[in-house]
Amino acid sequence: MIATGLVTLSLLTGIVGTIMAQEKRDTITNLTDYREPLSSAAQQIYRSLSDADATAATAFLNGGVEPGDLRARYELDIAQAGAALSKATSDKGIASEEDRIVKTLSTQLPVYTGLVETARANNRQGFPAGAAYLREASGLMREKILPAASRLYQIDSERLSEEQDDANSFPIVTTLLVVGLLVALIATQRYLTRKTNRVINKGLLVATIAVGVAFLWGATALTAQAILVDNGRDRGSRQVDVLIQARIAALEARADETMTLVARGEGGDYEKHFVQASRRLAGRDGNGGLLAEARELTAGWEHEQQVRAAGRQAKEWLSRHGEIQRLDQGGSYQDAQAMAIGDGARTAATAFTELDEGLVRAITSGREEFRAGTVNGGRALLLLAPGMTLLAVVAAAGIIIGIQDRLREYR
Repeated sequence: MIATGLVTLSLLTGIVGTIMAQEKRDTITNLTDYREPLSSAAQQIYRSLSDADATAATAFLNGGVEPGDLRARYELDIAQAGAALSKATSDKGIASEEDRIVKTLSTQLPVYTGLVETARANNRQGFPAGAAYLREASGLMREKILPAASRLYQIDSERLSEEQDDANSFPIVTTLLVVGLLVALIATQRYLTRKTNRVINKGLLVATIAVGVAFLWGATALTAQAILVDNGRDRGSRQVDVLIQARIAALEARADETMTLVARGEGGDYEKHFVQASRRLAGRDGNGGLLAEARELTAGWEHEQQVRAAGRQAKEWLSRHGEIQRLDQGGSYQDAQAMAIGDGARTAATAFTELDEGLVRAITSGREEFRAGTVNGGRALLLLAPGMTLLAVVAAAGIIIGIQDRLREYR
């Protein structure tokens, strides 16, 4: 009866431990190969659409035939948003809410591009109706398309966080089984010592060592995996999430900046939204907001300098925005326009471009940190699943041999 119970418990422990180890490996693989790319695609949708809105407004301000580079950037943004949207629909766990969001984006995006093209055609002919069409397109983007894209990114980010939690969850059942098996093996050996006056049972000793090795191996591997995955979260995905929100705020503010000039005296609402977005980005004085949060999260890591540089560029850009406002309100519309979209060293466009490029570099570094930490966490579990199976079989064989040796003595 003791032998049967121990063998059953040993094999059950091996099966449960193997399944647990394999599930954790699968979760980590899913994080790097599937879930994080989906979260990145959702972020790409929002970024591309927000940048397309800002680029369309900037191109409009140039009047007539817009510069080829701005047109190419706008078309690239729309194409990237479409490709990312297609990838977002590949989510195996897509729910009804996500399905509605994808349908909203799929149906409203062609409407937006149609309005932009109408505004562009009117602008090329010098018709004032072009500004009205562009404002309508921007309103559609802000009121329907971007909120839907933001919600999609939020859902994917939540799922990424949940899978990270699953990867680091404590294996309660497996731990209880392993500890229970160790206790049962030790208790059995003490029982046999009292009954048979035999101090050492080689079979049960081998079984105990095998289970002990499984316990130590599993504990070490899971601890290392948890630390590495946490590093990938702290140095990667958590920082990336804040940096992405900062970039989104910057893109929204840039679109407001250009739309204020497009509205020609009727851009009060755009300016109010600019103030809200810029404060979300850098606080009231340029030293707070999401960029300050990102600086705290990246303190001591490799891309801290990239975030600090982005903060300096944000302050420079906001300073130049103030100049745009003073020029526009003072009646110097052409000078304000040149400051907003010019390519000189001291224009708002140049400062914003440097800010955006700095944020992109920091986000890329954060994604690399996430991937490195998570992949290394998966490597910590290498061979653990088959190892648990092998050690369980060794323990079961040791139990059978050890008990049989004692039974033969009664014959």
